[in-house]
Amino acid sequence: MTVTTTSDAAGADATAAADVQAKGAKGTKGAKAVKAVRPRGQRGPLASVSLHATLVVAAVIAVFPVLWILLTSLKPPQQAVSTDFIKDPTLDNYRYLVDHTSFFTWFGNSVLVAGITTVLGVFIAATTGYAVSRFRFPGMKPLMWTLLVTQMFPMAILIVPLYNLMGQLGLLNQPLGLIITYLTIAVPFCAWMMKGFFDTIPIEIDESGRVDGLNPFGTFWRLILPLARPGLAVTAFYSFITAWGEVAYASAFLVGDDNLTLAGGLQTFVTQYTANWGPMTAASVVIAIPAAIFFAFAQRHLVAGMTAGATKG
Repeated sequence: MTVTTTSDAAGADATAAADVQAKGAKGTKGAKAVKAVRPRGQRGPLASVSLHATLVVAAVIAVFPVLWILLTSLKPPQQAVSTDFIKDPTLDNYRYLVDHTSFFTWFGNSVLVAGITTVLGVFIAATTGYAVSRFRFPGMKPLMWTLLVTQMFPMAILIVPLYNLMGQLGLLNQPLGLIITYLTIAVPFCAWMMKGFFDTIPIEIDESGRVDGLNPFGTFWRLILPLARPGLAVTAFYSFITAWGEVAYASAFLVGDDNLTLAGGLQTFVTQYTANWGPMTAASVVIAIPAAIFFAFAQRHLVAGMTAGATKG
């Protein structure tokens, strides 16, 4: 009886030891499996290398045209169309631009048109977006649909009707005609965007303004606009770029060196048989500088404004 008990105990101990070993083995395999599973959101070495290589290639593709224009603007005229990098850098193209063209007149016209378009575009888009966001009035939906439909027509289709309209109003070859045209492009898009942005601002702020005795415009001007800076930055940037770099309308509506904008002035460097690449690339570089400066001031608000404006329709 005693022997049987001892052997049973020994067998039990062996079984327990085997179980412990089996559990240990399973635990080891489980630990290895856990180590083998990569945390969620973490990329592997191959995926990381592929991603960075793609970003580098995309950056080179994006930067190369701009860099090539800058390099061409510094080349002598006889090397303008060559594929070589700069051999004899020169500023002759910029001197030609200043001394033999009406560049400063074009620049002043562009500043005038783009500046007024930006100011009026921001004001009209902001007030329109606030009105359709906060108030309900007859014709509100048809108004918003009209603003949306105007964005569906290609620019080439609108040139002839707008040209005839401006001709009937006596606004051809006038900065005012170009400003009105650019507003028809910028305001509809910006009004929709500002409406979505104002929808994200609590309406309780408007109610508190009315309690304090402010009229609707006072509430809009004093309370809402300071909170809408990101949206206003996007609207200003879009309106400015629309007027600053546009070529088709500027070339069709304006003639004569004294009336051209920078975009229209670039057309004078291209004839039926040849193109003066040196001064044209120099002018392109100068044109890009104000746009880059404007973007530098507005960039901190751009992402926030575009994201907020897209949260509600």
